[in-house]
Amino acid sequence: MCRGPGRALGLDLGERRVGVALSDSARVLASPYTVVQRGADRERDRVRIVALVEETGATAVVIGLPIGLDGRIGAAARGALLEAEALRAVLDVPVETADERFTTVEVERRRLEASAEVDARRRGGRGSRRRSAYGASRSRSRAIVDDAAAAVMLQAWLDAQRAVEEEPGRAVVGDAEDPGAEDPGGRFEGDPSE
Repeated sequence: MCRGPGRALGLDLGERRVGVALSDSARVLASPYTVVQRGADRERDRVRIVALVEETGATAVVIGLPIGLDGRIGAAARGALLEAEALRAVLDVPVETADERFTTVEVERRRLEASAEVDARRRGGRGSRRRSAYGASRSRSRAIVDDAAAAVMLQAWLDAQRAVEEEPGRAVVGDAEDPGAEDPGGRFEGDPSE
């Protein structure tokens, strides 16, 4: 676990873009920061990420791990783990992974809700229609989703870090370091069957 002071940089790795989020120095709040366009040369992408760590003064990097809904590590998650290893080799700060299941879905849900509210206000409260993010172009909409998904993932990681600090000895269920982690009773925390 990567506890300590300073900002954390969250990365949502994609084939074409890397969504980047940044926490405040108290590690309470994560916000979208930027989107890095990926190239064919992953080394150049890593150089850009190293520059972002230096630019922001980040003291930790958290990479979203796209674990399958069934808890399995698929091709995308293996790629993220390899990227985490490559970044560990070039960064002077800790690099962790965090479960990012549902982050893009959550961002899309929030975006559609916000868009519907804006549309309803424009029409005096009459219904809504689907559009891209706040009227943005399709590519801009995807970029909005990328850095926002990184922020949702990083915020979940920050919240889990705080929960562990508040309750020492408490295991973080579904931690990306051990995606199948369950509580000793064999049930996930918050299971309604308890």
